[in-house]
Amino acid sequence: MIGLRRVAPDEFTLRLDSVLDVYTAAMNPPSDQLSGRKAIMRNHAAHPGFTCLFAETSDGTPVGVAYGFHGDPGQWWHDVVRRAIAEKNGEGSARGWLGDALELAEIHVHPDYQGKGVGRAMITGMCTGRLERTAVLSTRDQPTAARHLYRSIGFVDLLTQFIFPGGYERYAILGVVLPLSE
Repeated sequence: MIGLRRVAPDEFTLRLDSVLDVYTAAMNPPSDQLSGRKAIMRNHAAHPGFTCLFAETSDGTPVGVAYGFHGDPGQWWHDVVRRAIAEKNGEGSARGWLGDALELAEIHVHPDYQGKGVGRAMITGMCTGRLERTAVLSTRDQPTAARHLYRSIGFVDLLTQFIFPGGYERYAILGVVLPLSE
């Protein structure tokens, strides 16, 4: 049985190694990127409105992690994505999607637990009760199970084939109006 548990920023930062274990299993990143990813995650815990859910086994082992926060100007992802949406769809679209948004920074489920509703439960749990007007995220721009899940929840493409500065992978930026209509 997998349960969801809300985790405060201080516990999140104390358990970053467990968070990275789930991230690594789900994403299989190059090992030389893990220390940088850990630092980014630690910094995210200080953002306003930070919220995190662990999906845990009965013994408390995390098998899924999702976290996000209120997006604000001055945050790297927020500023890069807002600028790109404004360039493609106009300032009104950028303001509409990112002016009052929950930015879902990371959503990962260990491969042994994928396809069992864990990701859906975490996203729903992350969005429930939030006061922001929208939720936004980025995901690889490929026909993945995650992309299918996001669409099934109501997320729509805001940008596709997007490459973050300094990167090489293509991403899709997705958004949904809150509250979710599930």
